[in-house]
Amino acid sequence: MIIDDLAEFVLGTPDVPESALDFTATLLVDTLGVTAGSARLDAGRIARNHAVRFHAASTPAETATLLFDGRTASIPGAAFAAATQTDNLDAHDGFNPTKGHIGCAVVPALCALAENEPALSARDALAALAISYEIAARAALSLHATVSDYHTSGAWNALGVAALGARLRHLDADRLRQALGIAEYHGPRSQMMREIANPTMLHDGSGMGAFTGLMAVLLAEEGFEGAPAATIEAEEVAERWGDLGQHWTVEQNYIKPYPICRWAHGAIDALGQLVEEHGFAAHDVSAIDVNTFAEAAELFPGMPETTSHAQYSLAFALGALLVHGKIGPEQVTGKALSDPEIETVVGKIRVSEDRRHSARFPEGRWSDVTVHLSDGRTMSSGDVNAKGGPEAPLLHDAVKAKFLEMTRCLGHDRATAIWEMRDRLTVPGTRFADLLWLLHARPAS
Repeated sequence: MIIDDLAEFVLGTPDVPESALDFTATLLVDTLGVTAGSARLDAGRIARNHAVRFHAASTPAETATLLFDGRTASIPGAAFAAATQTDNLDAHDGFNPTKGHIGCAVVPALCALAENEPALSARDALAALAISYEIAARAALSLHATVSDYHTSGAWNALGVAALGARLRHLDADRLRQALGIAEYHGPRSQMMREIANPTMLHDGSGMGAFTGLMAVLLAEEGFEGAPAATIEAEEVAERWGDLGQHWTVEQNYIKPYPICRWAHGAIDALGQLVEEHGFAAHDVSAIDVNTFAEAAELFPGMPETTSHAQYSLAFALGALLVHGKIGPEQVTGKALSDPEIETVVGKIRVSEDRRHSARFPEGRWSDVTVHLSDGRTMSSGDVNAKGGPEAPLLHDAVKAKFLEMTRCLGHDRATAIWEMRDRLTVPGTRFADLLWLLHARPAS
């Protein structure tokens, strides 16, 4: 039975390739950079305050420190707060076939669980994290294949969190099975396109995914029953699990260069390519035509009123890139949301679906952009797939530059110390606690 093979994979000693461990370390630190960068967003502040007020723990062993905050909550509460915070700065990793995100739930869960495991080695932590990516990815593919609605990531990354928790808390095979069933049953099957149409702090449901996954583990640990998980044990999804332990999907996750919905990245990269090649500026442009896939064409139109709107807006992202030459946290918050120069560019953008781009979704995020200049010149990008995935990975220096941009609020020394842990995590003898202690204090600025 697949559940027996899965239990052996999650609870045993799978042979995690060194390449998978190494990339998992990059995904971990990249995600933590996003968590730091989102610490001052309203969504993160509200989620942390909520966790402290309403999800307290009764004993130190049941307590975890909120990331980049310093206060404490229960283990599920701390993971909920960090996952919600991370999810609200849309710069975290993803896996194209899942149409969603894993790291923003499993990384906060790992940090919350590991605090009470001071002897946990960094390599064991990475192995557990890689395993959770594998479970979440296949749960996503199974869910998408068996239901009609397109659900947010929280619906299935909760199972990755449950697997992670079961491994780190040393549950047996039956308790793991119950935890997965509980996590799937209570996972937030929220409808993604509703959030796309009306962007809010709910984002991709990963805060509740992290909370539900850890709650499931702790309930199962006490004897609560909830098996089976249909996305694992149903006959019609068996093929999704057949390569578990043989094919490591974690290495195929993408790293985002911008804090914008991934669906807009193909168009962003296409416009950036044209600017680099032809050297025009925002005031030179008379019109921009964007052809993209159906889902991207439904992203929020016009000028945003909130950071959530901005991160789910293709036109605003293109305007921010053209006006400021980059898209970072400062371009999706504060005064940027009402920047008149960006608004002028947004008014010149026309977005349409192209069936050839839609046919390549979700395996790719393709778009093409045509720019019309005021002097009569026209230039086209051709078809462009979003960079950052295995087909066009970000260079190491680009990932580092993104991390340092995201963590400016921490100060140079602290940010650099966290980044340098990326290489140390795979070294035998390194404890995960060596990283964890760097993550708890509030940002310095």
